[in-house]
Amino acid sequence: MTIIMGIRLGNRVNTAMEFQKTLTDFGCIIKTRLGLHDVSENKCAPNGIILLEVIDNEEAIKFEKELCKIEGIEIQLMKFN
Repeated sequence: MTIIMGIRLGNRVNTAMEFQKTLTDFGCIIKTRLGLHDVSENKCAPNGIILLEVIDNEEAIKFEKELCKIEGIEIQLMKFN
């Protein structure tokens, strides 16, 4: 099963370190990672969207639960057989 996890990270300045640690903890199930956020010459956007392709359904469930503990995160899933 292929799972695409869309994550909206609000207030990146305050949540980025905890989010990055969680990504590292579950790094073995992340096949693809794509980060999208607005940038300009003067500042970085406070919000971002991360798309992840994860490969292990059981670990993906644990991963999602850990991500939900981080304030300001919204998660959407797409599952393909």
